[in-house]
Amino acid sequence: MSAEALSPWLRRPLTELLRQRGHAWLLQGPSGIGQYELALALAAAWLCEQPTEQGTACGHCASCHAIEVRTHADLCVLMPEVAMHELSWPLDEKAQAEIDDKKRKPSREIRVEAMRDAVGFAQRTSARGRGKVVLVYPAERMNTITANALLKTLEEPVGDVRFVLASEAAWQLLPTIRSRCLGFTLPWPETAEAEAWLVAQDVPAADAAALLRAAGGRPSDALRLARAGQSPKAWALLPKAMVRGDVGALADHAPAQAVGALQKLCHDLMAVGNGAAPRFFEAADLPAAPSRLALARWSKSLASAARTAEHPFNAGLMLEALVSEARTTLNSAARRRP
Repeated sequence: MSAEALSPWLRRPLTELLRQRGHAWLLQGPSGIGQYELALALAAAWLCEQPTEQGTACGHCASCHAIEVRTHADLCVLMPEVAMHELSWPLDEKAQAEIDDKKRKPSREIRVEAMRDAVGFAQRTSARGRGKVVLVYPAERMNTITANALLKTLEEPVGDVRFVLASEAAWQLLPTIRSRCLGFTLPWPETAEAEAWLVAQDVPAADAAALLRAAGGRPSDALRLARAGQSPKAWALLPKAMVRGDVGALADHAPAQAVGALQKLCHDLMAVGNGAAPRFFEAADLPAAPSRLALARWSKSLASAARTAEHPFNAGLMLEALVSEARTTLNSAARRRP
């Protein structure tokens, strides 16, 4: 990935990273601002055969092309299998065969078998002569066994191998993993810069600001909302729809998406109740804030629901239960008024 293909707020961090030495980096920050994209651009720069004067990848050499088509012999990408599929990275033949034969579902964690293969990869000679790179994303998806399998190689790499770990929840990583990496926190995009980037990705200019707000200021998340058909008008009407108990307002949401939307609403009501500005909704679109106790209970319940939302027993019943709880909580504000 060349620097020109990066989001504008990631180009300066890439240049800063390339000016520094280190065999292992941990790129961290909240979701939706580009950890994966920056990690891939960094790996491409390290492996590029004709880097620019700034050290970034040229984007047209054989190495850059091999990364683009996901066939580079000196790049090992470690992700949960669901993320590999979403980002068009191929699985090894054995894992793909197991999934195709329905022996198991794609993993949502980075499997220890994949990590052991990566350790073996790190010990082999470079195929193209520019060293090797292991990219891990999201790094917090390594369980303890998988992370421990990486530790020794991360601390004492063999030959010319470098690691880039990208995380959206770095605090979940083992301290022993964090201590073996140089940390870099991604900068938060400026609002105007993020909106301009969304428009450049064919998001209507009239929708960009509202979608960016719905995503909490995270441009990549806002783009996903746009491509999923999220209506800014429907988003603005969601809080009042929950006061009415209108299940239809979330009818096009998967359970996990519905939980996420309600968590955003709960967050904003907590913020307003404590004198802060809302983050995901306009203040005028929010109902009166319930008591702090009611919001705390709702937040805890939503967190519990999030843990099972990917595999609900009955998606329709879960959605009805979520909306019913939201209605009860939000209407408690009216009941407590004098």
